Amino acid sequence: MQQNNSPRSAFATQFKQLDSLLNLSRTLWQNRSFECRELPWGDAFPTLARSVWQIADDELDTIDACQLSLSERLLPSLKQDLQAAGSDWDLNLLLPEIAAAISTEPAEIIPSLNDVSTGSFNDESIRPLALLQANDMAHFSAHIKGRKWQQITAFVEHLPDTKLPVLEWCAGKGHLGRLIAKATGRSVVSLEWQQSLCAAGEQFADKWQLPQRFVCADAFAEQQGQLEEQQLAVALHACGDLHVTLLQHASNAGTRQVVISPCCYHLIQAQYYQPLSMTAKASDLLLTRADLQLPLQQSMIASAKGNQYRLQEMAWRLGFDSLQREMRQVDEYLPIPSIKQSQLNGEFETFSRWAADTKKVPLIDSIDWAHYQANGRERQRLTRRIDLVAHLFRSVFEKWLLLDRVCFLEESGYQVKLSEFCSNSITPRNAIISAFK
Repeated sequence: MQQNNSPRSAFATQFKQLDSLLNLSRTLWQNRSFECRELPWGDAFPTLARSVWQIADDELDTIDACQLSLSERLLPSLKQDLQAAGSDWDLNLLLPEIAAAISTEPAEIIPSLNDVSTGSFNDESIRPLALLQANDMAHFSAHIKGRKWQQITAFVEHLPDTKLPVLEWCAGKGHLGRLIAKATGRSVVSLEWQQSLCAAGEQFADKWQLPQRFVCADAFAEQQGQLEEQQLAVALHACGDLHVTLLQHASNAGTRQVVISPCCYHLIQAQYYQPLSMTAKASDLLLTRADLQLPLQQSMIASAKGNQYRLQEMAWRLGFDSLQREMRQVDEYLPIPSIKQSQLNGEFETFSRWAADTKKVPLIDSIDWAHYQANGRERQRLTRRIDLVAHLFRSVFEKWLLLDRVCFLEESGYQVKLSEFCSNSITPRNAIISAFK
């Protein structure tokens, strides 16, 4: 693997800035909120604590769904507390226009890529691929949910204009690869470990006479045999270790071009996050899988009934948690399995007895169920406010993770571009990393 020993890049500089802020602010975002009995940072940030408790319960989801609203409500209080403590944090990094922006290196370093102006995606209707006929598009988009199809077409439109053969990583049925093959005529190898998905993809490719073939293999195995130097490797929303493995294998194989959109950073095999780049390895942050879920935590405005069920389930789980701690005389959280929505139409007592039976928690005869149900509601209110403050940092944290991948590719000798391939309304995981050598 070629190592790039050039002076620190703009990406590495940005990473250091974000890393400094995230280290300073760990007490605000690195918490297991459902285990807390009070605001874990309340004493150190009293103005912020008052601010979150002044927000009405029915406002929380609306504020959480919009980074601008979140910043407007919480940043002034955070600034006051920092000034009172004589602390100096670069809070400009949390401003929505900065925190949400995807930074790019100058576009001319990758002349074959479509030029992307960050923040220019305001139209949810993605233009169709010019090389595909309308009737073909209907067949290729069949059985794919609307937004997923928009993601696929947008991703394809941001691939480099090259004749290199394509390796589609973690292909599933090969929806992405088949569109690349049809629209560009390039040869596509689709790597997927589930035989049934490979068979379905091959059937479609044969029917349409596409230059696409499937390899049924484990992406975690040593796949340098599939990754070649003269190749474009692509992955759209490959989760956690899957896209990390692609970057490592592609770097080792010297693959000419790599284009990925990362997703689900927490789906890793290790107990803690393993930084990729030398830049990130110098960080003091120690990140658990739970920490890595922060970028994915964003309230979606669902139906009133859906929100009611979600909040009720949270309160009931926390109410049972308080109960089981006392019954077991063990002060630690005890996770319980997923539940059916129909269980929420019953009584809290029925739910708690089911949970206790499931986790083998002995119950005494006389239990004040109303007390524990009320306790669960109060803990739910607390948990939501702890999470709300943590969410101030979710965009910055995701950018930190993205820049680790970018810096790794730079250190491996690639020229890299970090941009967006679609609007946030189509998918919040809209970052695209494009690298070539």
